[in-house]
Amino acid sequence: MTMLNKFLMQSLLMLSALTLAFSPLTVTAEAMSEPQALVKKASDDMLKALKDNEAELEENPDKIYDLVEAILMPHFDFEKMSKLALGKNWRSADAEQRERFVEEFRLLLIRTYSTAMLEYTDEEIKMLPFRDDLSRKRVTVPMEVVQKGGPSIGMSLSLYQNKQDAWKVYDVKIDGISLVTNYRSSFANEIRSGGMDQLIKNLAERNQKVKA
Repeated sequence: MTMLNKFLMQSLLMLSALTLAFSPLTVTAEAMSEPQALVKKASDDMLKALKDNEAELEENPDKIYDLVEAILMPHFDFEKMSKLALGKNWRSADAEQRERFVEEFRLLLIRTYSTAMLEYTDEEIKMLPFRDDLSRKRVTVPMEVVQKGGPSIGMSLSLYQNKQDAWKVYDVKIDGISLVTNYRSSFANEIRSGGMDQLIKNLAERNQKVKA
């Protein structure tokens, strides 16, 4: 497994832990900022859906894709994540390539995240004090992953407020390492060796493997 894939799986497993074991022990509900409250509500909604669909998920694990896409993914801005992950290569891509890339990147995150969620182990997430200025419309929601028998891991979600005043996630950081930045390096290498169309084809093939 490549370093990127290891980081991706760690990130997604941590997000799975967030969904299934959200424990804001250091922040009361009344003291939460709007972005923190959004993260908690999405986590609570996902937990309820998993409990309500437990029997069906045992018979048909693929249902997790629909649950994740319906409940969690609306809070992510995949076009912004795609722009950041591609960097300068986004500007040189044509409209069709951009559309195809965003879709395959979205599917990759959904399917890999969903798979990680089904393999969830018993971590606990603590929400840390929020210190950003909401008026700047870009914030970081800091958290800590408490592992049983292991060291705690720092985690944060980067969100921005869009023109509709909705807060959207555009990056995930584990111990200060950015998911988007890691993808940017990997995608740039693939584009250099095979071009944008080859990268999109590679993503589509990865999606099929994850789904299988």
